Amino acid sequence: MQFPFRFKSFLHLILFFLLVSCKPQKKETLPDHILVNTEKIKYAKGFSIEKSANGMTTIKITSPWPNAEASFTYALIPREKLASITLNKNEYDAIVAVPVKNIVVTSTTHIPALEALGVEDLLVGFPDTKYVSSEKTRKRIDQGLVKELGNNDAINTEMTIELHPELIVGFSISSQNKTYATLQRSNIPVVYNGDWTEETPLGKAEWIKFFAPFFEKESTAKKIFNDIESSYLKTKNLAKTAPNISTVLSGAMYKDVWYLPGGKSWAAQFLSDANSNYLWKETLETGSLSLSWESVLAQGKNADFWIGPSQFTSYKDMLAASKHYQQFDAFKNKKVFTFSSTRGATGGLLYYELAPQRPDLVLKDLISILHPPLLPDHQPVFFKPLE
Repeated sequence: MQFPFRFKSFLHLILFFLLVSCKPQKKETLPDHILVNTEKIKYAKGFSIEKSANGMTTIKITSPWPNAEASFTYALIPREKLASITLNKNEYDAIVAVPVKNIVVTSTTHIPALEALGVEDLLVGFPDTKYVSSEKTRKRIDQGLVKELGNNDAINTEMTIELHPELIVGFSISSQNKTYATLQRSNIPVVYNGDWTEETPLGKAEWIKFFAPFFEKESTAKKIFNDIESSYLKTKNLAKTAPNISTVLSGAMYKDVWYLPGGKSWAAQFLSDANSNYLWKETLETGSLSLSWESVLAQGKNADFWIGPSQFTSYKDMLAASKHYQQFDAFKNKKVFTFSSTRGATGGLLYYELAPQRPDLVLKDLISILHPPLLPDHQPVFFKPLE
């Protein structure tokens, strides 16, 4: 049968539309590992955070300990996407399902971050629990909810494995921690936290952003840190209004060596931001200085204040340790202030635990000492007069 030309054209047109409508539509999808967001880290130098289109978070640690040559990369994957994401395990030092349901941490500086994020109930083990000062976490320790795991240099691996932690946040001074290697071979993810290597107060505090992705608490961490940053900078600006700048001595002797903060250290930065003249501020050390007592006396004899005399809590104890201390004006004038008298129930120093997370409170303590009229109603948290 012959069809008229016009009818043939009509059939061709219908066939064209049928073919077009049956053609699979191309979906606009992003490649799995394309970067969609980089967390802004303003002060901390030791870590970075990136978000990928597939929901994975990548954390890179570049300063797990001082002068580290190695870096570590961790992949955090939402539990509901574990089956759909394939990774090259050789590219990552640990792969962690998030949010984690229980955790072991190894430094007291980790405790305030967990509490601030509201996940302290997930802590199941800790080495040297006697050093924990927080009343909230001490209560959980006393109830047996946080197990004692020995000491950080040699964590009891058997006890740790029995706890089945989904994550261990490690603290180490070098790459030679064999305990962590053993735990990793037991398929327990171990990630390094290098908050203690930071050289600035706000740099240490910003490590709360490191903890947040493991619990999917990023927005909470941002708000917490922003509040701390705002408080710190406001307090720092207040210190600049002080009419007088006092000179400051620090540290104390151990045997025949006087240890005190280097000019580029975390402690020295506090003294600078408190608008004081730390007498060793020009030194370049980021850790501590080791000096003879004679050289310290020559430079610090007339210092107005003595902030942080090591472990001492009383003038009596200082004199018993060395008669040299009484040659300093700050000692004679009872202007010595210590953080060593503020301890937890089992003797842990609150300063070592909480100060890195709350530098704004440290700065307020120092300003209330060095410039009392600026914060007349401040109640000291860490630094208190020597007894």
